[in-house]
Amino acid sequence: MEVKQTSIDGLLEIKPTLLKDDRGWFLESYNKDKFDALNLDLDFVQDNLSFSKAGVIRGLHFQSSPYGQGKLVKVIRGRVLDVAVDIRPDSPTFGRYDKVILTAEEQNMFYLPEGFAHGFLAIEDSYLFYKCTKTYNRDYDSGISFNDPDLNIHWNIENPIISEKDKNLQSFRAYKSALGL
Repeated sequence: MEVKQTSIDGLLEIKPTLLKDDRGWFLESYNKDKFDALNLDLDFVQDNLSFSKAGVIRGLHFQSSPYGQGKLVKVIRGRVLDVAVDIRPDSPTFGRYDKVILTAEEQNMFYLPEGFAHGFLAIEDSYLFYKCTKTYNRDYDSGISFNDPDLNIHWNIENPIISEKDKNLQSFRAYKSALGL
Protein backbone atom coordinates (compact mmCIF):
# COMPACT_ATOMS: atom_id res chain seq x y z
CA MET A 1 0.00 0.00 0.00
CA GLU A 2 1.34 3.41 -0.99
CA VAL A 3 0.17 6.46 0.96
CA LYS A 4 0.55 10.02 -0.34
CA GLN A 5 -0.09 13.03 1.89
CA THR A 6 -1.87 15.76 -0.09
CA SER A 7 -1.27 19.49 0.35
CA ILE A 8 -3.75 19.51 3.27
CA ASP A 9 -2.91 17.76 6.52
CA GLY A 10 -5.04 14.67 7.04
CA LEU A 11 -6.13 14.19 3.41
CA LEU A 12 -4.48 11.09 1.98
CA GLU A 13 -4.40 9.40 -1.39
CA ILE A 14 -4.01 5.67 -0.83
CA LYS A 15 -2.95 3.23 -3.53
CA PRO A 16 -3.47 -0.39 -2.51
CA THR A 17 -1.20 -3.11 -3.80
CA LEU A 18 -2.77 -4.73 -6.87
CA LEU A 19 -1.88 -8.39 -7.29
CA LYS A 20 -2.30 -9.08 -11.01
CA ASP A 21 -2.00 -12.20 -13.12
CA ASP A 22 -3.59 -13.61 -16.29
CA ARG A 23 -6.87 -14.24 -14.42
CA GLY A 24 -7.32 -10.62 -13.28
CA TRP A 25 -6.35 -8.92 -10.04
CA PHE A 26 -6.90 -8.87 -6.28
CA LEU A 27 -6.52 -6.08 -3.75
CA GLU A 28 -7.10 -5.49 -0.09
CA SER A 29 -9.21 -2.31 -0.02
CA TYR A 30 -9.28 -1.98 3.75
CA ASN A 31 -7.25 -3.58 6.51
CA LYS A 32 -7.75 -2.17 10.01
CA ASP A 33 -4.23 -3.04 11.16
CA LYS A 34 -2.63 -1.25 8.20
CA PHE A 35 -4.78 1.85 8.70
CA ASP A 36 -4.04 1.80 12.44
CA ALA A 37 -0.31 1.72 11.54
CA LEU A 38 -0.92 5.01 9.68
CA ASN A 39 -2.36 6.43 12.93
CA LEU A 40 -5.83 6.29 11.38
CA ASP A 41 -7.80 4.67 14.17
CA LEU A 42 -11.05 4.41 12.24
CA ASP A 43 -14.36 2.89 13.14
CA PHE A 44 -16.34 2.63 9.91
CA VAL A 45 -20.06 2.27 10.60
CA GLN A 46 -21.70 2.82 7.20
CA ASP A 47 -20.89 1.97 3.58
CA ASN A 48 -22.39 3.91 0.67
CA LEU A 49 -22.51 3.25 -3.06
CA SER A 50 -23.58 5.82 -5.62
CA PHE A 51 -23.81 5.86 -9.40
CA SER A 52 -23.36 9.09 -11.34
CA LYS A 53 -23.57 9.70 -15.05
CA ALA A 54 -20.72 11.48 -16.79
CA GLY A 55 -20.92 15.22 -16.18
CA VAL A 56 -22.61 15.02 -12.76
CA ILE A 57 -21.20 17.03 -9.87
CA ARG A 58 -22.30 16.02 -6.38
CA GLY A 59 -21.49 18.15 -3.37
CA LEU A 60 -19.88 19.75 -1.58
CA HIS A 61 -21.49 17.76 1.26
CA PHE A 62 -20.71 17.35 4.94
CA GLN A 63 -22.40 16.61 8.24
CA SER A 64 -22.05 18.99 11.18
CA SER A 65 -20.76 17.94 14.58
CA PRO A 66 -21.45 15.66 16.38
CA TYR A 67 -22.21 13.69 13.20
CA GLY A 68 -19.20 14.75 11.13
CA GLN A 69 -18.02 11.91 8.94
CA GLY A 70 -14.60 10.69 7.98
CA LYS A 71 -14.69 8.97 4.59
CA LEU A 72 -12.63 6.48 2.62
CA VAL A 73 -13.66 6.95 -1.00
CA LYS A 74 -12.95 4.79 -4.05
CA VAL A 75 -14.29 4.30 -7.56
CA ILE A 76 -15.27 0.75 -8.45
CA ARG A 77 -16.18 1.58 -12.04
CA GLY A 78 -15.36 4.71 -14.01
CA ARG A 79 -13.36 7.83 -13.19
CA VAL A 80 -14.07 10.85 -10.97
CA LEU A 81 -12.46 14.09 -9.89
CA ASP A 82 -12.79 13.87 -6.10
CA VAL A 83 -12.59 17.12 -4.12
CA ALA A 84 -12.22 17.83 -0.39
CA VAL A 85 -12.50 21.29 1.19
CA ASP A 86 -11.06 21.91 4.64
CA ILE A 87 -13.90 23.32 6.77
CA ARG A 88 -12.11 22.94 10.13
CA PRO A 89 -12.19 26.51 11.54
CA ASP A 90 -8.97 26.07 13.56
CA SER A 91 -7.02 24.55 10.67
CA PRO A 92 -4.24 26.55 8.97
CA THR A 93 -5.67 25.32 5.64
CA PHE A 94 -9.29 26.33 6.44
CA GLY A 95 -11.07 27.08 3.17
CA ARG A 96 -8.50 25.37 0.96
CA TYR A 97 -9.22 22.36 -1.19
CA ASP A 98 -7.35 19.48 -2.74
CA LYS A 99 -8.45 17.04 -5.39
CA VAL A 100 -7.54 13.61 -6.69
CA ILE A 101 -8.53 11.68 -9.80
CA LEU A 102 -9.92 8.33 -8.64
CA THR A 103 -10.16 5.54 -11.20
CA ALA A 104 -11.38 1.97 -11.24
CA GLU A 105 -8.24 1.05 -13.16
CA GLU A 106 -5.87 2.33 -10.46
CA GLN A 107 -8.16 1.44 -7.53
CA ASN A 108 -6.72 4.43 -5.64
CA MET A 109 -8.63 5.83 -2.67
CA PHE A 110 -9.06 9.22 -1.01
CA TYR A 111 -9.19 9.43 2.78
CA LEU A 112 -10.99 12.49 4.19
CA PRO A 113 -11.04 12.89 7.96
CA GLU A 114 -13.96 14.53 9.72
CA GLY A 115 -14.05 18.27 9.02
CA PHE A 116 -14.04 18.26 5.22
CA ALA A 117 -16.74 19.04 2.69
CA HIS A 118 -16.73 16.41 -0.05
CA GLY A 119 -17.77 16.54 -3.68
CA PHE A 120 -16.94 14.93 -6.97
CA LEU A 121 -17.33 15.22 -10.72
CA ALA A 122 -18.08 12.02 -12.64
CA ILE A 123 -15.68 12.29 -15.59
CA GLU A 124 -17.38 9.21 -17.03
CA ASP A 125 -20.27 7.05 -15.82
CA SER A 126 -19.01 6.01 -12.38
CA TYR A 127 -19.79 3.97 -9.30
CA LEU A 128 -18.39 5.53 -6.13
CA PHE A 129 -18.04 3.45 -2.96
CA TYR A 130 -17.22 5.00 0.39
CA LYS A 131 -16.93 3.97 3.99
CA CYS A 132 -18.05 6.46 6.68
CA THR A 133 -17.11 6.85 10.33
CA LYS A 134 -20.59 8.10 11.34
CA THR A 135 -24.06 7.21 10.10
CA TYR A 136 -26.11 9.60 8.00
CA ASN A 137 -28.18 12.07 10.02
CA ARG A 138 -30.57 14.27 8.03
CA ASP A 139 -30.70 16.95 10.77
CA TYR A 140 -26.92 17.52 10.51
CA ASP A 141 -26.67 17.21 6.72
CA SER A 142 -25.25 20.33 5.07
CA GLY A 143 -23.15 21.55 2.20
CA ILE A 144 -21.41 24.36 0.38
CA SER A 145 -22.00 25.31 -3.24
CA PHE A 146 -19.68 23.49 -5.64
CA ASN A 147 -19.08 26.68 -7.62
CA ASP A 148 -18.53 29.06 -4.71
CA PRO A 149 -16.33 31.93 -5.96
CA ASP A 150 -14.40 32.15 -2.68
CA LEU A 151 -13.33 28.51 -2.96
CA ASN A 152 -12.60 28.83 -6.71
CA ILE A 153 -12.52 25.08 -7.36
CA HIS A 154 -11.43 24.22 -10.90
CA TRP A 155 -13.82 21.45 -11.97
CA ASN A 156 -12.88 21.64 -15.67
CA ILE A 157 -16.44 21.28 -16.95
CA GLU A 158 -18.69 23.89 -18.50
CA ASN A 159 -22.23 22.60 -17.96
CA PRO A 160 -22.32 20.06 -15.13
CA ILE A 161 -25.45 18.19 -14.13
CA ILE A 162 -26.44 19.37 -10.62
CA SER A 163 -29.30 18.27 -8.37
CA GLU A 164 -31.82 20.84 -7.12
CA LYS A 165 -30.55 20.25 -3.59
CA ASP A 166 -26.97 20.99 -4.60
CA LYS A 167 -27.98 24.08 -6.59
CA ASN A 168 -29.30 25.56 -3.33
CA LEU A 169 -26.37 24.86 -1.02
CA GLN A 170 -24.97 27.74 1.03
CA SER A 171 -21.98 29.85 0.09
CA PHE A 172 -18.68 29.48 1.90
CA ARG A 173 -19.21 32.99 3.33
CA ALA A 174 -22.57 31.91 4.78
CA TYR A 175 -20.89 28.83 6.29
CA LYS A 176 -18.19 31.00 7.90
CA SER A 177 -20.79 33.48 9.12
CA ALA A 178 -22.76 30.68 10.82
CA LEU A 179 -19.54 29.77 12.66
CA GLY A 180 -19.08 33.37 13.74
CA LEU A 181 -16.04 33.87 11.52
